[in-house]
Amino acid sequence: MSVFVVNGGRRLSGEVEPQGSKNSALPILAATLLCRGECVLHNCPRLSDVEASLAILRYIGCTARREGSTVIVDTGSVERFEIPSELMHRMRSSIIFLGAMIARFDRVRMSFPGGCELGPRPIDLHLSALREMGVVICEEHGELDCYVSDELHGANITLPIPSVGATENIMIAAALANGTTVISNAAREPEIVDLADFLNSCGARIHGAGESSVVIEGVERLHPTIHAMIPDRIVTATMMSAAAVTGSDITMKGVIPSHLESVFPVFRDSGCEINIKGNTVRIGAPYRLRSPKLIRTMPYPGFPTDAQAPVMSMAAVADGMTVFVENMFLSRYSHVSELCRLGADIRVEGKVAVVDGVKKLLCADVRAQDLRGAAALVVAALCARGQSQISGIEYLERGYEDFELVLSSLGADVKKI
Repeated sequence: MSVFVVNGGRRLSGEVEPQGSKNSALPILAATLLCRGECVLHNCPRLSDVEASLAILRYIGCTARREGSTVIVDTGSVERFEIPSELMHRMRSSIIFLGAMIARFDRVRMSFPGGCELGPRPIDLHLSALREMGVVICEEHGELDCYVSDELHGANITLPIPSVGATENIMIAAALANGTTVISNAAREPEIVDLADFLNSCGARIHGAGESSVVIEGVERLHPTIHAMIPDRIVTATMMSAAAVTGSDITMKGVIPSHLESVFPVFRDSGCEINIKGNTVRIGAPYRLRSPKLIRTMPYPGFPTDAQAPVMSMAAVADGMTVFVENMFLSRYSHVSELCRLGADIRVEGKVAVVDGVKKLLCADVRAQDLRGAAALVVAALCARGQSQISGIEYLERGYEDFELVLSSLGADVKKI
């Protein structure tokens, strides 16, 4: 296994452009199954989760190739309607293939998904919604056997929580269903809008994406298209955290600032200067950060749970106390014990983490246990005195493309060994 070796204490400077959004790429790759032919996807990040999605597409008979940041998927020769457990277990987001396979074949067999351990993340919302659309689902020994007995049809579906994955699965299945589907209390994330933009460019009729009510009018068929993924807002927030902890000044180009409106105030409260011009964001950090006081993770447009861990690394070296309230996942503080090994002062009680800022962090050997926790450890190591070694970076590579090279281009001393 590879590790990151980080020599902390270096200030960062320069320009960087965030990769394409991982959380857009995964549902859009699955949705290509609805288009019989070749789809061209630009700004598609090179990540292990993306490669896992491509492996699933290839297994069921698609051809998929990469040319730099562009992925070309041809779904014209799909042969299988089942996905083996080995491929399903490689990532949690593999459940997104459920709606796509049902829409393409009226049938699918797959196991429950795998991925980072973030506590219970039930797929009951996905299954109950598809049942309302005419899908028969048999669950046994961790396996799902699903088929359409009559026809896949539209339905009025109210989600008890605005689940991103369930909203995406319903949208994908409903695009080819007979009739109209209305999703109430739908997720509003930018990645939902990106998926709708992709499907609509293929000939789907989706209205209201990005709002709490989404209407999908089913069509008979979709056609291939060319689409560019939106930039990854969580990678942008992570880079901002890296600049903040190192007292740096960096510029991020190709950003969509409106996607980060809940993130910018946290950095401004910490004393950072944020300048926005078009799709360019410049962050300048002070010598000593202030505590941002209170951060609550919420569904979009609230503060994103995926940004909680790297921002906690920033709070760890800020003057004062910061209280984090994690409202999205039960087990999203796995990075806390490792941050404490670096010298952070953090106490956790249930969904609340209290961070007392310290003057400095010290080097240590730490191990990541999930994707965003891995990013938090790298961010913390950038400002820790001495050399730190971070293992478990296979988690990091699920969501950050060439992270060590990106940081090195800004002047950080990070090596993958």
